[in-house]
Amino acid sequence: MRASLIQIAVDEGESVESRRERVASLVREQAGVADLVVLPELWTTGAFAYEEFAAEAEPLDGPTHEAMAKAASDAGVWLHAGSIPERDPDGPLYNTSLVFSPSGERAAAYRKIHRFGFDKGEAVLMGAGRDLVTVRLPEMTVGVATCYDLRFPELFRGLVDAGAEILVVSAGWPERRRAHWTLLAQARAVENQAFVLACGTAGTHAGVPQAGHSIVVDPWGEVLAEAGPGEEILTVEFDPAKVARTREQFPALKDRVLGLEPPRR
Repeated sequence: MRASLIQIAVDEGESVESRRERVASLVREQAGVADLVVLPELWTTGAFAYEEFAAEAEPLDGPTHEAMAKAASDAGVWLHAGSIPERDPDGPLYNTSLVFSPSGERAAAYRKIHRFGFDKGEAVLMGAGRDLVTVRLPEMTVGVATCYDLRFPELFRGLVDAGAEILVVSAGWPERRRAHWTLLAQARAVENQAFVLACGTAGTHAGVPQAGHSIVVDPWGEVLAEAGPGEEILTVEFDPAKVARTREQFPALKDRVLGLEPPRR
């Protein structure tokens, strides 16, 4: 299986429409190169451009959905199209990830569960999702997560319990916490014996330098590929069967105790 992580810059001076066209073109270029393409979090606005969320929010089936569905179909790839600020007509804004099949059909939508910002930013401007999301590809099952979710291992364990063998994380991670990004990506891979594909952004979001360094980690925690700080397309080939082999050779998941049954009183 081959995957391409498109680490783009989300800088001021480029309109959302122009960036959407540029990203669609990059996705189409992955035809024949990758089976799965992954984009970063909130690439239409920038993950830290809080003041833009409301103005740039769009319905689930809005212009980004339309452009990415077509790009996936044109390229014939599975596309995790990163996330958009979604405007629910009956509720708040959401940080929502979109996944498309090679035919351009929407295979899944995931509303980010853990919102970043504590008492400001995304945490107060957007609603929280409640549902775990997995997508079955021909080769393996993908579990979907977004940025700050990476700090919450229980979410990923839930995805594994739902059958996930590859954990895809779309992010807009700040450069000042890049060490955490790498460490947590490897930890999620090791503890769940799964591949982790974590795609971040380059450039600067509303004055916040981004970490870049998108990364692919195997079920043993080995880094298969890692991008640099700038715009880059990181492409890696890996064997989906390695998940089953790892879980058989080192069956740690079978020794789980906590979380499987109510604690004794």
